[in-house]
Amino acid sequence: MRYALGRIMAEEVSYTMNRIKVAPDTKFEIKPQFSRTVRRIQENDKVWFLTLEVKVESTEESPKPFNLKVRLVGAFEAEEVDTEEDRRDLVINMTEIVYPYLRAAVSSLTANAFINPLILPVIPAGTMFPEDRGEAPEQGNLN
Repeated sequence: MRYALGRIMAEEVSYTMNRIKVAPDTKFEIKPQFSRTVRRIQENDKVWFLTLEVKVESTEESPKPFNLKVRLVGAFEAEEVDTEEDRRDLVINMTEIVYPYLRAAVSSLTANAFINPLILPVIPAGTMFPEDRGEAPEQGNLN
């Protein structure tokens, strides 16, 4: 299997401050939600697109000081993806390539919003999504 990154595009980048009243020493539990989709072009089966998204959303049950959504798309060219194992490995590798850009975009977006930057954790390849670990995928984490 051979593959190469063609480019990465920001499909959506948004930040909204939430005006919520809380005590000055309140600590928020920020739990980013990740999702991923993979698609190919029918006209050229060598072209793969990996969409990686992270969201932080405030709810009544779990208020957050902001809402955030960053969705990046990586365009790849891949050859010799012959088996299901090749496909799984390609998806994991594409995720590993795009994720650092997602981390950087989130950190930059929150820093430029004049808040403490949100720094997403470093996640080892093959452990980010349940299907990469051989588990059933959760809803919203399509592969």
